[in-house]
Amino acid sequence: MNWPLKKKNNGDGNSNGHIIEMLGITKVYDTGKIQVEALKGIDLVVDKGEFVAVVGPSGSGKSTLLNLVGCLDTPSGGTYMLGGEAVAGLDRDQLADVRNRRVGFVFQNFNLLPQLTALENVEMPMLCGGMGRRERRRRAKEHLDRVGLGDRVEHRPTELSGGQMQRVAIARALAMEPDIVLADEPTGNLDTGSGSDVMSLMTELWGQGRTLVVVTHDKTLASRAGRVVEIRDGVVVTDERAVA
Repeated sequence: MNWPLKKKNNGDGNSNGHIIEMLGITKVYDTGKIQVEALKGIDLVVDKGEFVAVVGPSGSGKSTLLNLVGCLDTPSGGTYMLGGEAVAGLDRDQLADVRNRRVGFVFQNFNLLPQLTALENVEMPMLCGGMGRRERRRRAKEHLDRVGLGDRVEHRPTELSGGQMQRVAIARALAMEPDIVLADEPTGNLDTGSGSDVMSLMTELWGQGRTLVVVTHDKTLASRAGRVVEIRDGVVVTDERAVA
């Protein structure tokens, strides 16, 4: 697959190349009886065009961090800039707006709507963003073709394999031309062959200039990233870039 790189306009004058800027990020969950500190002063900067794998044991804070990066949740403390836009302190509606404009998600369980076709699933972010029917269908078909599913546009999730469903999810994540693609265990529910295909697709996206942050237990996928950040007990313990 040969994916043309589309130039993006950040729209906010952010010229330092940073997509993610987190400083002193904390996240505390109040269970009523006790407070659980999931993240303890995370500093993380991700530049445009980076492929970052976030690794660590279960319960270390990886998914919590991804939820904060993707504006699915808000930090308890610290500062967060996404594409030059201040995120910490935004209300629910404002977060949803930033999320839809700037972030594409790929989940372990695909999160496709079973009653919709592949084409309609990919259209959903564009529909939510107010895009007209003709343009969103054109874009959806284009993205499905790019992930190798141009002949599956009318298939529903139950008619697709796990690997095909994940490729639909990747096409959906790209639909709004986001600043960043976030993936939470994208190969976790796939067999070896399908997982390898998804890993290759992630690497190809990176090669085309996309910015990716991937939470994974898959050592092979992590080894393909340009940078590996390890989290343990809510803190970053290592942050290593691949040797060219």
